[in-house]
Amino acid sequence: MAKPRSGAKKATPAAKKAKSKPGVLKSASKRVAKAASKLVTKAAGTAKVGKKAPVEPKKVAAKKSAAAPVKKAVEKAVEKVAEKVTEKAAAKVKQVAGVAKKAVEKVATQVKEVTKAVKGREGGSGRVETPVVEKPRPRATKLPPPGEPLNKRDMEQLLTAGQGRGVVGEGSLKGRLTLVEGLPGLVVVGRDKRELVFVLQGPDQEVLPAYVDHKVSVSGLIKKTTNYGGTVDVRKFSAKKPEAEEPAPAPVEVENRLRYLSPGEVSQVISAGMGAGMKGFASLRGNLEMTGEEFVLVVSNAGTRQQVSFILEGKGSKGLRRFLGQTIAVTGVADKSSGWGGRIDVENVEVRPAEARPISREGLETVLVEGELSANIDVRLNHAFIVRLQEQPGLSWAIEPTAAKRLGLRESNFEPGSEGNATREFFFTPRNPGSSDVEFFLAKAFNPGQVERSFKLNVTVRP
Repeated sequence: MAKPRSGAKKATPAAKKAKSKPGVLKSASKRVAKAASKLVTKAAGTAKVGKKAPVEPKKVAAKKSAAAPVKKAVEKAVEKVAEKVTEKAAAKVKQVAGVAKKAVEKVATQVKEVTKAVKGREGGSGRVETPVVEKPRPRATKLPPPGEPLNKRDMEQLLTAGQGRGVVGEGSLKGRLTLVEGLPGLVVVGRDKRELVFVLQGPDQEVLPAYVDHKVSVSGLIKKTTNYGGTVDVRKFSAKKPEAEEPAPAPVEVENRLRYLSPGEVSQVISAGMGAGMKGFASLRGNLEMTGEEFVLVVSNAGTRQQVSFILEGKGSKGLRRFLGQTIAVTGVADKSSGWGGRIDVENVEVRPAEARPISREGLETVLVEGELSANIDVRLNHAFIVRLQEQPGLSWAIEPTAAKRLGLRESNFEPGSEGNATREFFFTPRNPGSSDVEFFLAKAFNPGQVERSFKLNVTVRP
């Protein structure tokens, strides 16, 4: 390809910039070379010289003069191509410059904003605090493959606080939806009324926060990652809006209707240490006594520290003095306030014969002890001894049940006296020889554990 003369126009600055574009220059050079080759081929055809002919100076000059127009045509073609290439390169450069300018302006704006924020956070000490950039939290968007279903034992461990770490399986949970560090969490009330928190994952993770404080039921792959919570890959869920709490209705006072006590309940009422707090209609049988101005019905274990007795009151309790010391049947509302008795609102009273016939005292050698006297007495085997003690209002004399059984306590009789000075008689018939001590207690009528005073009697049974 022929070279242009030194007098040709120099490339413009736009053309120089275009040289930095290898793709554009490559295509342009190809087109220039193609055009130039055509012109050279044409010129060579017109001025073709034989190889064997001698070269003469005149002919050489003629060839030079014939090649001159070809050179000019090539130079013009090169200039046209260069101008076209320059224009396209300039347009490309202008476009790239515009994009670069916009990027620089954007970066400058961001730098200004960061600088402003840093100046605003600068403290009095001159220390500049670096702005905290929040890291995006990882969110599970794909569901894992189905796992093994949870059995009953796994669910027990899953819902027990402090246990079950590592339990994994398919199941369902119900609870209240809340937010845990921006993620939806299900608060489940487990065993022992302790709360467990499970983070809800899966494609529905973006939707669930709209149901905060709703009752939510989820099913999916449950993983207990700690002893107090875990995660749930939610496959299905349903939410229920919490119902507005309606004001509780005022409590209606229901009158406690009294009922008849069954035979089993009556047996508890008359037993020592049982049936405290029971109340109802009943018919009780026992011996009528007095303590001060109150009438007392002794229903079981008379004369011992396990005695059960009831104070008789109400309209039906009038006129009972004539029945003192006798066995009566009382019908009314029995209220057992403690294990050793209570009160009876009397409706009806009937006299009944004694349940056991008293032992005949004829032909028995009897030793009598009167008053609170600590003494030693000798009694013959299968004979009797009697102890009489003065009663006091609100108090009653009694002995331990084991001592009563050992010495053969047969009767504990209440004997009303003049001017309210009543006495109690203990009648014993010993059946086993030997020596033993018997302690008598003056205690509360309905609380034998509260003792006013006591004394001991040494009894020797001789064969």
